[in-house]
Amino acid sequence: MKSYQAAVRLPEKSRFCPLLIITFVLVACLVAFGQQTGQTQASPADKPEAALETADAVLRQMSRLTGLPVKEPLKKQLLSRADIDRYLKENINAEYTPEEIHGEEAALKAFGLVGLGFDLEKFLISFYTEQAAGFYDPRHKTMFMANWVDPAAQKMVLSHELTHALQDQSFDLWRFMRATRDDDDASSAREALVEGYATLAMMQVMLGSIPIEKVPALDASMEAMVNQQMEEYPVFTKAPYFLRFQALFPYVQGMHFVRAGLVLGGWKRLNQCFAAPPTTTAEIFQPESYFRPPADATTATDPVVRPLTLPPPSALERAPGLMRVENNIMGELGYDALIGQLLTPEEADKVTLPWVADRYLVYEGPATGQFALVARTRWSTSEGASGFCDDYRSILEKRSPGAVSESHGAASPEARTEHSGSSSEVLLRTAGARQTFLLREGDECRWAEGVPGDKAEALEKWLADLP
Repeated sequence: MKSYQAAVRLPEKSRFCPLLIITFVLVACLVAFGQQTGQTQASPADKPEAALETADAVLRQMSRLTGLPVKEPLKKQLLSRADIDRYLKENINAEYTPEEIHGEEAALKAFGLVGLGFDLEKFLISFYTEQAAGFYDPRHKTMFMANWVDPAAQKMVLSHELTHALQDQSFDLWRFMRATRDDDDASSAREALVEGYATLAMMQVMLGSIPIEKVPALDASMEAMVNQQMEEYPVFTKAPYFLRFQALFPYVQGMHFVRAGLVLGGWKRLNQCFAAPPTTTAEIFQPESYFRPPADATTATDPVVRPLTLPPPSALERAPGLMRVENNIMGELGYDALIGQLLTPEEADKVTLPWVADRYLVYEGPATGQFALVARTRWSTSEGASGFCDDYRSILEKRSPGAVSESHGAASPEARTEHSGSSSEVLLRTAGARQTFLLREGDECRWAEGVPGDKAEALEKWLADLP
């Protein structure tokens, strides 16, 4: 199941999400649950020593459950709501450079996922301070506990967050999450492992003696609970679908992925994943592609994965006023969320399953809203590429004035480019000062948007001739 209905983790310099591990979704659900059931227990601030002792007890409990050892005493601290808000703001600025935030924001705008007035830094601060109520920080190796959350909800929060503490002591989460900073898709896959693991551990605590691998429809129950509760948070609810979808991915889909590993080999098997983590979100969506036995690692139906490169084109690198601000990978998660927002979630479910690889570049000009985007995607079959191209052509036709569909269905001689014998099928082309074109080459879909008119012919030839 890949469509999350109305709800949807932010693109980490895994697509728009700080490296700080924050279980905002789960905290929000637990706190809201406590409010709905009329819990009036004393807050941790009333008995701070007891709250800190509870954290130590939960750490030992999660160690027994997961098999991850307690290697050192837990550093912990109670914070007020104002303290947590201030801490999160400081960490967003500490973990992102201005250039990184700007590049991520430019990518969102270039893909048409947010308006030109969207401020990513402001959004991140509002998004996290709206929901955060306690978190483990792997950078400072400290558990920060909210002093206003009642003990019952606090224990559930701790069962998740202190699983992160155990992961950190064994696998160094700060280094683990920063190992793929130049690959958004790989970072999102790692995040799904980290968060899905902790979510499953928390759910096991809630279930008690009932083995979580024997509980049917767990993913659907978790999704329904999250969707219902997150409606109470206006920043989340009003965020674009793309951001909401990615925000929930590491929790809901990550838990589905981790549960598949638990069924196969228990917590011991899951702990082995940190040594060889999933490298794409496609593996998170299809856990069998990651967890299958070594003897079945390659089958006749598997696509041949060839290296996919997208070197910066000289036509744009040398264009006056243009500056490259982003070079990254969208991944199955990214294109699932993109098509889900710009078309429909149902269409995304049909198209993204055969995703194999991608790469995109974003350039920015001096004028407000002046972006040039170049992208290359590969799919497991030519039919998959054609299906994605059809959807992306629909997207381009909506937002590209003067777009002209050059071909419908199979390539015709008139629809093919004539560059170096290329067989690229030209599906769409615009004219004017800023041009857009969409090509299909076998199992690949390639396109460029917002290209200066005097650079368009050279860039189209370059894109069609990529090896």
